[in-house]
Amino acid sequence: MEKQTPLPPSPAFIAASWIALLAGMIAYNIGLWNADMELNEKGYYFTVLLFGLFSAISVQKAVRDQMEGIPVTNLYYGIAWFTTIVSILLLTIGLWNADLTKSEKGFYGMSFTLSMFAAIAVQKNTRDMKGTVKNNPATDPEGGK
Repeated sequence: MEKQTPLPPSPAFIAASWIALLAGMIAYNIGLWNADMELNEKGYYFTVLLFGLFSAISVQKAVRDQMEGIPVTNLYYGIAWFTTIVSILLLTIGLWNADLTKSEKGFYGMSFTLSMFAAIAVQKNTRDMKGTVKNNPATDPEGGK
């Protein structure tokens, strides 16, 4: 049975993913910039965003590697999931205890969620585009070898 070459993501989906990632990150950071909080608190929320984005991408990569038969150690897979959950918990605990209005807390939670989802979509698109170029004889100079 011949392995099917996956179709590349559509340009519209690629654009939507990047727009969502930028919108979530920019909105989150504009909110931090304009927030009436100490610089160390702003740093905490900024670091949680970066930690969450990296962790989500790491989980997506580990899951995709396993699906494609690429070896992933259980330790790395577990750490990727653990850090993703920890980043979400850190944001939740920070917002729960923050002296912010409920709408501000909701804003940070939603922009964080949008950014995490979009980071996963961007990583998936990047991986899909690389896979279709490598495995497609029409676009691969080595003929899919």
